[in-house]
Amino acid sequence: MFVKWRMTPNPIVIDPEVSILDALHIMKENKVRRLPVVAHGKLVGIVTERDLRESPSLKATSLSIYELNYLLAKTPVKEVMTKNPITVTPDTTIEEAAVIMRDNEISGLPVVEDGRVVGIVTETDIFDMLVKLLGFRKGIRLTLSLENRIGAIADLTNVFKELGINIISIVVFEEEYKEQGNVVVRVEVEDIDRLTKALESAGIKIVHILR
Repeated sequence: MFVKWRMTPNPIVIDPEVSILDALHIMKENKVRRLPVVAHGKLVGIVTERDLRESPSLKATSLSIYELNYLLAKTPVKEVMTKNPITVTPDTTIEEAAVIMRDNEISGLPVVEDGRVVGIVTETDIFDMLVKLLGFRKGIRLTLSLENRIGAIADLTNVFKELGINIISIVVFEEEYKEQGNVVVRVEVEDIDRLTKALESAGIKIVHILR
């Protein structure tokens, strides 16, 4: 799974000289929380709604609303943006993007290809992909305790094959140095009792069932 499958393509970008006030308006009108900052076709920064709202100008509480708006209209986003932001490419995997966001405590990444901003991927996109990966809202979810050995997954899928049951998704949560691991499977099945009996007969422990 790649960033290009979940990113927002052709995101709204702004010039470094755009004012904080205008940037806030752009975010509000377009319902976005971050904007790549581009100068002469090159990414030079990124600015978030939080950057703008926590700017020194907004914290100048002794100013009147008129003075504050005037100051925000005169202050360019280049004064508060994050310069030379971390980026990914369209072919970066979703997993890599998630790790980059987690390690750097950021919630969005500009997607750059051949020096040009072609998209933006956010933590919401990552969450959406996770939901899709796990097949949420489809079929029945089974959490199974499976022996940590070669061929264990093959034995499991054979149970479904023999019963003619389609697997929507399967994810393995392996715990290091443990003999057992949890497997979350989503399947299309009508006779759940028949399936549970078949799994138990195969020596596979059912931890949880979510219909």
